[in-house]
Amino acid sequence: MNNIQFHTDLDRLLNIMPEKVTKYVTHEQLDDVIEIVLDIGRYPEVRHSGGKIERINSSEITEDDLKYITDRLPEFTTDNRSGVPGTLHRISAIRNRQGRVVGLTCRIGRVVTGTIACIKDFCLMNKSILFLGKPGVGKTTKLREISRLVADELGKRVVVVDTSNEIAGDGDTPHPAIGSARRMQVKQPEFQKDIMIEAVENHTPEVIVVDEIGTEAEAQAARTIAERGVMLIATAHGNSLESLIKNPTLSDLVGGIQSVTLGDDEAKRRSSQKTVLEREKQPTFDIVIEIIDRNTLAVYKDTAEAVDYILRGWPIRPEIRKVDKNYDEKISSAQNESSVSSQINKLEDKILPHAEDSLKFSFSRQEYTKEVKPFKKIYLYAVSKSIVEKVIERLDLNAEITRNIDEADVVIAHKNFAKGGAKILSTANDYRLQVFYVRTNSMAQIQKVVKEALDIQDAQVLQGYCDDAERALDEAKIAINKILAGAENIELTPQNQQIRKLQHELVEQHNLESKSVGEGSNRHLRIVGGKDFDKKIG
Repeated sequence: MNNIQFHTDLDRLLNIMPEKVTKYVTHEQLDDVIEIVLDIGRYPEVRHSGGKIERINSSEITEDDLKYITDRLPEFTTDNRSGVPGTLHRISAIRNRQGRVVGLTCRIGRVVTGTIACIKDFCLMNKSILFLGKPGVGKTTKLREISRLVADELGKRVVVVDTSNEIAGDGDTPHPAIGSARRMQVKQPEFQKDIMIEAVENHTPEVIVVDEIGTEAEAQAARTIAERGVMLIATAHGNSLESLIKNPTLSDLVGGIQSVTLGDDEAKRRSSQKTVLEREKQPTFDIVIEIIDRNTLAVYKDTAEAVDYILRGWPIRPEIRKVDKNYDEKISSAQNESSVSSQINKLEDKILPHAEDSLKFSFSRQEYTKEVKPFKKIYLYAVSKSIVEKVIERLDLNAEITRNIDEADVVIAHKNFAKGGAKILSTANDYRLQVFYVRTNSMAQIQKVVKEALDIQDAQVLQGYCDDAERALDEAKIAINKILAGAENIELTPQNQQIRKLQHELVEQHNLESKSVGEGSNRHLRIVGGKDFDKKIG
């Protein structure tokens, strides 16, 4: 059920407009309007959310019309922004070379509630969240609602660092949309990083909300805040996690990347080139959410894992959340998980007192092993529906065919359309859906691809492998802490080659040395410690 509600203050915006605009504009016309554009020598324009531009054929805008508006606004800041006090409307100025205002963009601000209901469970986890997305998809709107949720419903101390008054509106009194959260205004955009640090040092917040982290200094300030144990909710420039990783200015938000040269043996063991990219440190943000459009969000629940997968070229698909769908069950489980995880963390602190500082590498299962779904929905494109239905029935698969791509878990398409630029495949890419191709519409070919798409051929083997790998890496983590505490060489239990490779990588993350010893089924890792370790670092 869609419970989104819109609240706006259109009267206050229209009150500062000249008559040549208000005479032709009604409340009904502004329901889906993003902004009103006024430029000297041109007709006023009304820009709608769907991309439609409506010209008001009254008369051309004059310098007096712009002065009529600016005289009723607070003084513009250095970034040429102002606003209507007590509202979320933002007025931005265009100036000529002499500094006179020759154009205004009047952006309509609305309170939109219900847009974070689908990700409420993540907001309850007490983890730092980073939102990515194109301009105009609703990043600031979600920050506003999360501020209210965390401050009012969870009772946390929330401080909003409000550059250009975009989150809490213009004027000294914050807009009611942020609830009881406090607001710190930023005089000039270049001071945002300083206000972020000041908020932590002076006002003891549990949560800090920031809009548009865009510079390296602001990224460093965000890391400082996160390292002090404060929950950080922010947005950043970038459409996707992959583009953020490639951005040298902001990549530190997700752990940064570094070029590592591997030895011949290690490159051979990894089956990779000698020079590879790896994550440099722990991400500032625990969760990354891509806003695909106003109603669709792609959630990476573990930023460290997602970055590692992307850098290694491994497939990873975020969890897709829809604004108009109900996720109450996940919210209650998230609350339970938060309670259980806090008890586990206390236990780990007793066993591994320095684990948080020293264990920077983590292995986790692929998405499909974390959450076992009762069935998968398949979207077909130029593939025989009747044959796919027969395959599902014959193999008794937990799957069904869907006609809506936004409900699909996987897409199966004909190979002939792979390079045709079909719109449906572009949509699948936007939704981060895996696409599997069949060469022909034969029973054997379709059956093979369906089994591949549903991961059913080696599902039990893969599940067992992941369980074994997790246990083996837990054992390695404990051994590493003992080595760092001064223990002698430690030998781990025997494992297969693939799991030993993961253990080697974990050991290397801590600048320790390991080697495989033993023969056959008894082959296992020995981690160098004690005197041998002292000789190595000496």
